[in-house]
Amino acid sequence: MNEDVRNIVLGLVAAGIGASLGWIARTYLWKRKVRRKQAFFGLPDNSESLLVVNRDPATAEPAVHRFDVFALLELSALVKDCGAHVQVVTQDAAHQGFGERTEFCVGGPGSNRRMVAHMAAMLPGVRVNIDPEPGPDRGAFRIGADLYRMEPGITEYVLLARLTAGERRETRPVFLFCGQRAITNQAATRYLARNHERLARKYGSGSFVLLLKVVNSQAYGPDVVELVADVTKPAQSPLPTPSEPTPPKTQKKSHRAD
Repeated sequence: MNEDVRNIVLGLVAAGIGASLGWIARTYLWKRKVRRKQAFFGLPDNSESLLVVNRDPATAEPAVHRFDVFALLELSALVKDCGAHVQVVTQDAAHQGFGERTEFCVGGPGSNRRMVAHMAAMLPGVRVNIDPEPGPDRGAFRIGADLYRMEPGITEYVLLARLTAGERRETRPVFLFCGQRAITNQAATRYLARNHERLARKYGSGSFVLLLKVVNSQAYGPDVVELVADVTKPAQSPLPTPSEPTPPKTQKKSHRAD
């Protein structure tokens, strides 16, 4: 009988040790995952971040498009997951430099002055047509020598960028979500939320500029997004000297990303 009790006790002890080791392993893996996420976003525990809100260009009054609101909510969730804090400011009230705090800047240059400043400073190879008049090039992206026109509701493009200024290790990144329409801004934030681990493995703490294509948003909303190309090099290089017009790119080989 004593031997049976001893075996039971030993079994309980072994089970307890196994459960403890499993809990420790899961906690370690979870903390490592969080640290990697914090490093990619530049958001250590209790750090501060800046979320720059654009305005809806379709209204005369200061307002934010509903798809941009959804984008802000998704970004706020990412910040919270990192154990950091977020300050929301409007695009005309963000009068400060970059690199001290992680910044998320939402909206194209037609609706966000802050985006205009960032693109002029860090993306000299990108031009966005913000002409309000209807036309085939309205909202088009020129990246280097290539032109990307949109077909509203069918094929639309958005730039997703992670940029850093300087080589200091403690410099915080700036994330840009520059879309041709508000729904593409949300598509880019959702793409980042779903793929940040893969992007962190590929780019580490370095800069990147990705061109994404939102497919048939009138039917699928911001959910169907394809990676068109990594355009970091042409986006960060001065525009080539104008020569013969480059035909617009409406169909380009792309890679589907969940």
